[in-house]
Amino acid sequence: MSLLAAADGSALGNPGPAGWAWYIDDAQWRAGGWPRATNNQGELMAVIDLLHATAHRAAEPLTILCDSQYVINSVTQWMPGWKRRGWRKADGKPVLNRELLETLDAAMQGRQVKFEWVKGHAGHPLNEAADDRARAAATAFQRGQQPDAGPGLAAAAPTPEVSLTAPQQDTLF
Repeated sequence: MSLLAAADGSALGNPGPAGWAWYIDDAQWRAGGWPRATNNQGELMAVIDLLHATAHRAAEPLTILCDSQYVINSVTQWMPGWKRRGWRKADGKPVLNRELLETLDAAMQGRQVKFEWVKGHAGHPLNEAADDRARAAATAFQRGQQPDAGPGLAAAAPTPEVSLTAPQQDTLF
């Protein structure tokens, strides 16, 4: 058996009120966010929370539908080099979102995770559901409210808190 889920982030301003969400189906999804963060931080946190929520099912392959090239490339291409260089980019500058990326790297250990890129805002049902929930979370923070966190996943462990450094404008690498 394998798991299929979509993960997405949203920021109203970049940085600004931000949300994240992952979605399996109407009974299995979760969302959250921050009063101020970047879209990339939301995209990363959606995947992190999904990995933690499914950790009790780690033996099952997990396919994550993601419209973020940043997340996919971070995991599949750039992270090995960043780690070799002490979390520095090829130009020697520090990698943005290091705390989230290190948490993501740790959460993927021992897991069979495959990322599939889907075009955002193009009608893919799972991606649209994750996007709607991430945007709703960002909107809630914009209004000074707590977002609907969703039902989560049965038997899921809570996701550890990840500290964010001061949000900066997102750059791809």
